[in-house]
Amino acid sequence: MTHFTFLHAADLHLGSPLTGLAMKDEVVARRFATASREAFSELVTHAIAEKVAFVVFSGDIYDGDWKDTAIGLFFNREVSRLARADIPVFLIRGNHDAESEITKAVTLPDNVVEFPTRKAETHRLDTLKVALHGRGFADRSAAENFAIAYPPPVKGWFNIGMLHTSCEGNAAHAVYAPCTVAELAGRGYDYWALGHVHEQAVLHRDPWIVYSGNLQGRSVRECGPKGAVLVDVADSRVAGLRPLIVDRARWLHVTIPVADIPDEAGLLRAIREALQASLSGTAGRMTAFRVTLNGATPLNGVLRARHSVLRDEVQALANHVHEDAWLEALKFDTTDLALAPAVGSEASAIDPSTLLVGLERDDEVRLRAAELIALVRAKLPAGIGEGAFNDFDVVLGEARVLASARALGGAA
Repeated sequence: MTHFTFLHAADLHLGSPLTGLAMKDEVVARRFATASREAFSELVTHAIAEKVAFVVFSGDIYDGDWKDTAIGLFFNREVSRLARADIPVFLIRGNHDAESEITKAVTLPDNVVEFPTRKAETHRLDTLKVALHGRGFADRSAAENFAIAYPPPVKGWFNIGMLHTSCEGNAAHAVYAPCTVAELAGRGYDYWALGHVHEQAVLHRDPWIVYSGNLQGRSVRECGPKGAVLVDVADSRVAGLRPLIVDRARWLHVTIPVADIPDEAGLLRAIREALQASLSGTAGRMTAFRVTLNGATPLNGVLRARHSVLRDEVQALANHVHEDAWLEALKFDTTDLALAPAVGSEASAIDPSTLLVGLERDDEVRLRAAELIALVRAKLPAGIGEGAFNDFDVVLGEARVLASARALGGAA
């Protein structure tokens, strides 16, 4: 009986510029870029320690064309470690590192096999009776179904298909080399090593159709542990999968219900408890996190008016429970829950909220607000202004809430 383990990884995105993150904090962006490289080095170390039979990379090793050869030399150095351990490497290009995208080159060691980009081919590992089938991207845009033209399986061998694809679509990812689970399952292979989707996922068993996910989260849209998959094979069948977590920095999104919280002190207690629970699993890693407050609350206006103060409080609470946590954003998904004013109180005589209702529909107010928004957009960095303040009515509604809060003394 033949037993072996291979490593399936994808979407390394080495050299990612992390532009959006850099605009918020350049230091944090540099640390996440470093974390991506450290995660890959960690992956190679684990592969050698596990004595894997071979490694497959299913596309997007690089994030795009290189400014210089430094990122290519880094990849070369790491796969050379695999070469010295006699571990073959098989790779395909994805949409980010398509043949048309990467114009520079660094000679890779002899243990690396890159599949062609014009048609799928088969490479064999005779000693293991493993046949690997794959095709990379010639161009960033790959609208055709690659899978239907993959070679037939090698009878009696363990067959692996390598494909960078949005199999049956994914709302979070653009469509490339589209195909269906049924098409892949019907090909006759034993394992499909997929790339492009950044979450680990098993789409089918027997045959196994698997996304390995990416090695390192790059934004708040990519939360939680990240890594690759170790695949154990026995007697030409998949015996099991083992997630291999290698990320060196992590993203979290913490949502905190505020509907039953009566005051700001109670809110801070709730935030501290939520952060303690969420950050406890990321010890030893730099952690970037977003906090979203959610629900209908009488504190809505006050919290929005005190946004900057509250943001600092949240960062301070994170510092108490984690050695290296950075608040990426404090978001409000809150609405007003009005409290009945006491009879005869000053608030009952003059309620700013009531006075301001409907003001955002006034033509003169809307014209002046549009002028101010255009001015702010013009001052934002290129590429950012286009997406700012897109929902005009939401912006005006939030302005009314802030004005009400400040009129009632809620501003810091």
